[in-house]
Amino acid sequence: MKNNLLLGLAITILLFNSCASDDTADIYITDNSVINNNGGGGSTDEDIPISAAEYASDLVLDANKTYTISGPVIMADGANLIIGEGVTIKAVTTGADVYIAISQGARIIANGTATNPIVMTSGSANPSAGDWGGLIILGKAPINSVTGSATSTSEIGSLPYGGTETADSSGIIRYVRVEYSGGAADGSSENNGFSFYGVGAGTTVDYIQAYEGADDGIEFFGGSVAVNHAVVINCQDDSIDWTEGFSGSVTNAYVKHGADHDKGFECDGYNTDIGNLSSPKFWSKPTVKDVTIIGLGSGTGSEAIRLRAGTQGLFDNILIEGFEEGFDLDGDAGAGSDNPTGTGVLNGDLDVTNVTFTDVTTKFKNDTGETFVEVDFIAGIGLGTGTDYATWGASWTVGN
Repeated sequence: MKNNLLLGLAITILLFNSCASDDTADIYITDNSVINNNGGGGSTDEDIPISAAEYASDLVLDANKTYTISGPVIMADGANLIIGEGVTIKAVTTGADVYIAISQGARIIANGTATNPIVMTSGSANPSAGDWGGLIILGKAPINSVTGSATSTSEIGSLPYGGTETADSSGIIRYVRVEYSGGAADGSSENNGFSFYGVGAGTTVDYIQAYEGADDGIEFFGGSVAVNHAVVINCQDDSIDWTEGFSGSVTNAYVKHGADHDKGFECDGYNTDIGNLSSPKFWSKPTVKDVTIIGLGSGTGSEAIRLRAGTQGLFDNILIEGFEEGFDLDGDAGAGSDNPTGTGVLNGDLDVTNVTFTDVTTKFKNDTGETFVEVDFIAGIGLGTGTDYATWGASWTVGN
């Protein structure tokens, strides 16, 4: 009875709050609490439609129900998207124009559990990568593709992101799985599973999976967010990608390549399509710890981790298996160059400790223009154990 009363209140609020955009429709939710109340975990039998709109007030998705989206669902500044455990969100399979976006100043509160995760997926009976967009989070943390406190705009949706608030919070994302994402608007604008645009350190991101995506699994466009327990399986571009001065962290990550893939990690110091416009200049420099990257074998011509465009970063406890190259470093010589990747190695700003290579032909390749040897870049070869994915990834992930 309490659940029914709460659902009724949520429905009343949603019906009487109109969307922020004049051209979009209100959300309409039918109360299925009686016929769909199965008393346990998992989604219910009937799908509840959510209108494509920009929402100026809170949108509440009740636990263990299934919802459908057919276009952009955008939370405006000040609004919260609140998702209960066990919620399934199905997307109409029209590609890039179906996505969920949390704008600057909005928040997502997505609290799944290991036994009852939140799933965002394709609505097709025969799903495939690229069926829909994905989850886009936009924050106010620093990016290096702009000057001062200016903002940039996202590839999909042209929404603003970036700023000066390192500790900015976009909410909580916990035990959330995004499947069959990566719909492309054109050759240069593509959705990822999770897109973190200028997301701040006040955001909680813990236990997330990107599965069967047509583009990157997880991409960071600047920002300072810390992501813990991240899984990327069978994504066709880079599994984990960063650019635009990302300064956060990735801890406990498990990457497994499928037949179609690119890099395990692709790491850029700045967005080469825009330039490093920050003043004084800063580069991507995240902390990456406890990571396992599984490829398809050393004879496949693949790279586990590419470091380029002046990126920096501190890597520790890494296990790389089944790649032609472990680390591929690209850049230009000189501290004043546009792409000083090698300078980061010489200064200790780009460093790897405790790494194990299994079925890897070349541990690292230096195309930076700077002169250094293996021990200048890597210490503790054979000491990396990676992440204990078998333990923390049990029950809520798929495809492993």
